[in-house]
Amino acid sequence: MNILYIMFDQLRFDFLACAGHPTIKTPHIDRLAAKAVRFTSAYTQSPVCGAARMSAYTGRYVSSHGAQWNGYPLRVGEMTLGDHLRANDVGCWLIGKTHMKADAKGMERLGLAPDSIIGARQAECGFDVWCRDDGLWAEGPDGFYDAKRSPYNEYLKSKGYDGRNPWADFANAGRDGDDLASGWFMHNADKPAAIDEADSETPWLTSQAIDFMQQATGQWCAHVSYIKPHWPYIVPAPYHDMYGTNDVLPANRHTDELQDPHPIYAAFTNGRVGKTFSKDHVRDKVIPAYMGLISQCDDQMGRLFAYLEESGQANDTMIILTSDHGDYLGDHWMGEKDLFHDPSVKVPLIIYDPRAQANGTRGTTCDALVEAIDVTATIIEAAGGEVPDHIVEGRSLMSYIHGSIPPCPRDFVISEYDYSSHPACAGLGVPPPDARLFMVADHAWKMVHCEGGFRPMLFDLTVDPLELNDLGADPAYADQRAMMYAKLHAWTRRLAQRVTISNAEIHAKQTKGSRTGVVLGLYDGSETEPLLSEKYVGPAPGRHTDG
Repeated sequence: MNILYIMFDQLRFDFLACAGHPTIKTPHIDRLAAKAVRFTSAYTQSPVCGAARMSAYTGRYVSSHGAQWNGYPLRVGEMTLGDHLRANDVGCWLIGKTHMKADAKGMERLGLAPDSIIGARQAECGFDVWCRDDGLWAEGPDGFYDAKRSPYNEYLKSKGYDGRNPWADFANAGRDGDDLASGWFMHNADKPAAIDEADSETPWLTSQAIDFMQQATGQWCAHVSYIKPHWPYIVPAPYHDMYGTNDVLPANRHTDELQDPHPIYAAFTNGRVGKTFSKDHVRDKVIPAYMGLISQCDDQMGRLFAYLEESGQANDTMIILTSDHGDYLGDHWMGEKDLFHDPSVKVPLIIYDPRAQANGTRGTTCDALVEAIDVTATIIEAAGGEVPDHIVEGRSLMSYIHGSIPPCPRDFVISEYDYSSHPACAGLGVPPPDARLFMVADHAWKMVHCEGGFRPMLFDLTVDPLELNDLGADPAYADQRAMMYAKLHAWTRRLAQRVTISNAEIHAKQTKGSRTGVVLGLYDGSETEPLLSEKYVGPAPGRHTDG
């Protein structure tokens, strides 16, 4: 069975028709959900691109792999999904975005050449690369945000789009008369991008995925990783006016949230992004464009799924569809992601298994607590491997997909956020080591522990599912905070760094025992079987002589 591992960037869990959005059009994803399992309580490991993706690709928590922010290198030698799959003769290919930065110093220390097979895999998060494009080709006074070559920009140039950065000038910009109407300025979000829809980013990447599948041999896992519906919020026609202000749902926020707020929450709401998205006219511009980007993504899913059908691969290809994190879009007086309210930390997750074992769960939802790293473990098991639980901290979801409850279901989920590189850190005067947040949540409660001496945040999800009332300072909820701290404490005691020897190997040593001649603790040798000490009894060898 092949595996198509689809990840969107910044797609909210609730902006799909199958997830209950009243007006968005996502018929192709909905049809996938109708024959799959849709997980309704799936959480990202971190509400920022780089850290979330490094967890997804390693199957490990952010504080385990250490790449805690965009552009933080994933240390050389960290085991990845590609390593686990290749051990079972399954290819693992990248088509799209990873936000991976190579540990160049570590590679140099170990003598790994970037152009070697091993070096290239270390530099690309364990993947073999069909096409990598992180889709953020912004340019400022200090140069490009991403200095690597953009294959998408090269494609646009080959199609006749002028300039050295057509990503910014065409794919993510409209026109205001003869002037550029950049998608970086959200008042342009209702303009069509100045590009033929077929040449825009999402169709281009779908073509890359189809090209890969047309030539692929052997068993494979293809990570098709789209940049959209991530900002800039601008979309080509006909998607630019598919939705209007009538499709913009009221913001989930209340003025009480801003009364004596938690200092860290206040720092984010008072930042530039939060202040901008607190304005209704901004939401009225951005959200229809965001929805248009999603519908364009959905149409490309239709194209991708149609190829699988037409090529005869649909019946032997598992499809996993998810996102790295969400988007506040003005909820809770915030934009972007960063904190742990549901619009940011929850992700869509749909898993389709074509095999007969999954027939009993088709079209169902599962509200089990799930983490993004569980997808990594699921892929390893689906590919025929055994999940190495001393390395991969995720838990396979195959039991749920096949209609049973796993032996150790999660009773809480964890997400982490290191905001030391965010302007909020300097604004709060927090030393970088203390700029860390830890979310622990179950179905009833969500708590955020804040390093640096700040109080926690706490939400009662039973009576306040919209997370509008922070109970972190309320003395009446001391017991609930203590309960959630106990869960967080249990998580911190996990064994995360003993990755070179498995529990099974240790158990085998215990069972077999040591027969290497170390017989410590004996008095006269009678305490153990003679075979273990026979080298140390009997006639002594002759006198030493110089040779």
